[in-house]
Amino acid sequence: MSVSMVLAGRYELREVLGRGAMAEVYDGWDQRLGRAVAVKVLRPEMASVPQTRRRFESEARLAATLNHPNVVAVHDSGDDHGAPYIVMERLPGRTLLDELLAGPLPVPRARTVLTQTLDAVGAAHAAGILHRDIKPGNILFDADGAVKVTDFGIAKRADTDHTTAGEVLGTVAYLSPDRITGHPASVTDDLHAVAVVGYEALAGHRPYLGDTILSLARVIVKGQYRPLAAVRPDLDPALIAVIERALSRDTERRFASATQMRKDLENPRRIPPPATRVIGPVPVAADPPPAPAQPRRSPGAGVIVAAVAAVLVAIAAAALAIASQDEDSTAG
Repeated sequence: MSVSMVLAGRYELREVLGRGAMAEVYDGWDQRLGRAVAVKVLRPEMASVPQTRRRFESEARLAATLNHPNVVAVHDSGDDHGAPYIVMERLPGRTLLDELLAGPLPVPRARTVLTQTLDAVGAAHAAGILHRDIKPGNILFDADGAVKVTDFGIAKRADTDHTTAGEVLGTVAYLSPDRITGHPASVTDDLHAVAVVGYEALAGHRPYLGDTILSLARVIVKGQYRPLAAVRPDLDPALIAVIERALSRDTERRFASATQMRKDLENPRRIPPPATRVIGPVPVAADPPPAPAQPRRSPGAGVIVAAVAAVLVAIAAAALAIASQDEDSTAG
C-alpha cells in the first residue's frame, strides 16, 4: 500500500512495509538528512491505551541506548499530533524467518547468525536490557547478510519491575519454561530463545511442538523435545551440546551469559547433555510423559495450567486487537 504524508514536518512516509497488532512500519525518507529510514508508527487505537503507549516509548528509549552493529539503529522518536513514532535505519527487509522458509541453514551460516545474534543480545544485557522476544522474525539482515536484531517492544531493564511475576510476554514457542510458569524474566531466558532459534535454523523446525497453545506450553515446561542429534545426526555433537545446554529447563544448567554461549559456539567443547531430553519424537496431540525431576523446580499440572492461562489471555487479547484492526481497515 502506497501512502504520501510527512510526519513531524520531516519524515516522508511512503509504502507500508508491515503491520502489527500495535504499529505500522513505513518506508520513509528523512527530508532533513536526505536518507532512507524505516518509521514505526503506533496505531491510533493503540496510542490511546496508556500501557501500550508506555511500552512503545520504552522501546524507543531502550533501543536508542544500544549502539551496536548487530542491533537496528534508532535515529529518532517523537509524537506527531498524538501519533508516537520511532525512526530507525532502513534495511532490505529480509529476516531469518524468510531464510528458514527454504529449509535448514548451512552449518557455517547458522553459526554466524547465532554468534551475531548473541553479540546483539550480549550488548543489550551489558546495558541492563532484556529483549524478551528473540525469534526469527525479529532477526533482520543488512545488505551484506549481517544480523540486525530489532523489536525491543517488550524489552525491559533488568533492574526494573515493569513485568511482575505471573505476567507472560513474548512469543510462546520461544519462551523458556521459567517465563511460561510466571517467573520474572532473566538473562537466561533470552539465551534460551537464541537456542530455540538455533535448533530451528539447524533442524528446519522448532524443538517444541504442540497442536494447541496449552500442549505447546506443557512440552516447553517439561523440557521435552526431539534431540537435535536424532534430527541431524551429521552435526558436530559439541555444537548440539551448546544448543541443548541453553535449552535446559533448569536455569542453573544454562549459560550464564551471551558471551559464554558465544564462546562455546565458536569453540565447541564437550558439554554434558541436559538431563531432561526426550529420546525420540514427542507426541504433540496428547499430553507428553512426565520428565525426570529437576533440582530447582518441578511445576505440577495445576501450576502449568494456571500459568498457561495467562498466556492464553494475552493471546486472546492480541487476537481481538488484530480482529478489530482488520474490521477498521475493511471499513475504510
